[in-house]
Amino acid sequence: MPAPRRTLAACVAMALALAAPAASVLAGESGVPAATELDAVLVVAQRASRASTGATNLDLEIKETPQSISVVTAEQMHLFGADSVNEALRLATGVQVDEWETNRTSYSSRGFDILNTQIDGVGMPNSWGIATGAFDTAGYEKVEVIRGANGLLTGVGNAAGTINYVRKRPTNARQGNVGISRGTWDTTRVELDYSTPFTADATWAGRVVAAHEDGDSWLRANSNQRDFVYGVVDGQVGANGTLALGWSYQRAKSDGIMWGALLFANNDGTQAQWPTSATTTQDWTWWNTTNHTAFVEYTHRLGDAWQLKAAYNYRRATGDDRMFYAYEGADGLDPETGLGLYGYPWGGADASTAHLGSLVLDGRFQWLGREHELVLGASVSRSDADGWEYPADPASPAWGALPAFPYPTDAIPEPAWGERTLYSVLDQRLKRVFGATRIALTDRFKAILGANFAEYRRSGDLAGTAFDQTTRHTSPYAGFTFDFSDQVLGYVSYSDLYQPQDQVDADDRYLDPSKGVNYEAGVKASWLDDRLLATMAVFRADQKNLATPVGVNDLGTYIYAGVDVESRGVELEATGRINDHLDVVVGYTALELDGLDGLDGDDTYPWVPRRSANLLLAGRVPGYEAFSWGVGGRWQGRIFNGTVSQDSHAVLNAYAAWDFLPNATVRINAGNIGDEKYINTLRYGAGYYGAPRNYTLSLDWRF
Repeated sequence: MPAPRRTLAACVAMALALAAPAASVLAGESGVPAATELDAVLVVAQRASRASTGATNLDLEIKETPQSISVVTAEQMHLFGADSVNEALRLATGVQVDEWETNRTSYSSRGFDILNTQIDGVGMPNSWGIATGAFDTAGYEKVEVIRGANGLLTGVGNAAGTINYVRKRPTNARQGNVGISRGTWDTTRVELDYSTPFTADATWAGRVVAAHEDGDSWLRANSNQRDFVYGVVDGQVGANGTLALGWSYQRAKSDGIMWGALLFANNDGTQAQWPTSATTTQDWTWWNTTNHTAFVEYTHRLGDAWQLKAAYNYRRATGDDRMFYAYEGADGLDPETGLGLYGYPWGGADASTAHLGSLVLDGRFQWLGREHELVLGASVSRSDADGWEYPADPASPAWGALPAFPYPTDAIPEPAWGERTLYSVLDQRLKRVFGATRIALTDRFKAILGANFAEYRRSGDLAGTAFDQTTRHTSPYAGFTFDFSDQVLGYVSYSDLYQPQDQVDADDRYLDPSKGVNYEAGVKASWLDDRLLATMAVFRADQKNLATPVGVNDLGTYIYAGVDVESRGVELEATGRINDHLDVVVGYTALELDGLDGLDGDDTYPWVPRRSANLLLAGRVPGYEAFSWGVGGRWQGRIFNGTVSQDSHAVLNAYAAWDFLPNATVRINAGNIGDEKYINTLRYGAGYYGAPRNYTLSLDWRF
């Protein structure tokens, strides 16, 4: 649509105009930056050695961390065409991406929902663990998935893990990339990524990233448009300080959206089969979202071994929607006539604002002749969310019995909408104090000990019922690592689990927090001169009072009860470079879930696959490195929910690329090359089919 395109173009033009003078000043007659001896400059050295704090808040390598961690890099996302977070997380080991509607997704690991997400290591618990809309990946350097308990990271958490999105930052030298692609369903994408120093010694630099994508879908009537802009500046303040400031904006517009999904359970006990393009939506439905984020970080070096970091993060998300829901009546869906579905229109709007401030001190100290590490921190966060409803005309044909399914997407006219009314108010506050230390007991035996105190308060009003709850909890963490050799490390870890819950029981009361324990043990081994890292982990988590759907009320809303669930399993992953021409990521998860209170054995969360595997191979042709290729895919075992099931299946993707110029590449991506027909998820007993075979042709130009 014209307005968003003009907005994006204006932002890109402004960014290039600001960056161009700086680039011309930096480039001398030789055309190279004038900066010399960059390692002597604090901020430049930090850019070159930027690392994540992983699962413990300590600055540890992945191999040294006593938990399982997978990383999806910006290069992998780019090569395999993972332009959204959902696509990126499908590249990670042990993560299940459940797209149960076209605009809402849940992520899970080790059988449980991932309820905590971070950006650059800071974040708040995500209510329900639901991601609304498709978030663009253009602004991220990498996506980390830390599987297992995560209390040290967020103060509250379950046994699933944490997703940490790591933003792109300015580079030490000027670089840029422009890409354009065209794919199946008339999907077009344009992307810009430009970074440049502002000063001769590169102590100040900036980066701008922008992307625009729009196109149709394999689902009837569905189309999507997304605009994304991100800018960041960082630099050195005095001899010991660094400052970073950034802002991002995303506007996503979706038409012909599905609220709810296809129903597959016929009233005679059989499972319905629909065309891959089938949808329950109507042409007049839409869901638009806007997201703003901003951050400020200041880091001050205290001598050679210590630093103090202060950060503030701001998030603002708004949404507006007109939706249509199709559900089964009391007589169920008749496979002969296609009748039995009823309609439910909805108009809504929502807005949420979050503020988070943190202060972290970390460093190294000497004790008993050995070097140890310590981190101490505190954070305060607050988020406010409001929800509104536009009531649909009760006389509209959008209510009540629907035509035989699959019906046309213009079968039911849009209802008239009433005045906006407020139906929910939610205020969340989280205060936490944490500390962790890594003690070198011997040269090869290390202990990681930590604790986190969190105070969580939730207040507001839900459908006329006021609430105000405050909970406090201290979570301990312990991990031990032992270097069997320079290449092989063994580890064990224990963590307490504590997770406030957003689900309500039959009386509309929030469930009490879920509590439990998490154990993990494993071996990490580096091979091929440290180019390849292999991990084998066994885990077990016992969670009590975990919110689980046990029925629906008269309005069709799920009722939840707290049950005890045990998860245990094995994970294997190998990631790295086999040789100069071949990179690999291969992972496998075997999982068992047992319901210890009200759920029956293997039927506990049956929509979670008990076996899953992923593979990424990417390489260049020896002797002609201008040509590169890649193959990736995921396999999962059978899932079911009630009488509906999805057999085990694999979805394979591939790409081939040619550097036809030193700074230009043409690439073709093929998705679902086997044209597998499969249901995305059966989390709520319904779902829709994944994308069939599709292609994208891309051109990238580097400057």
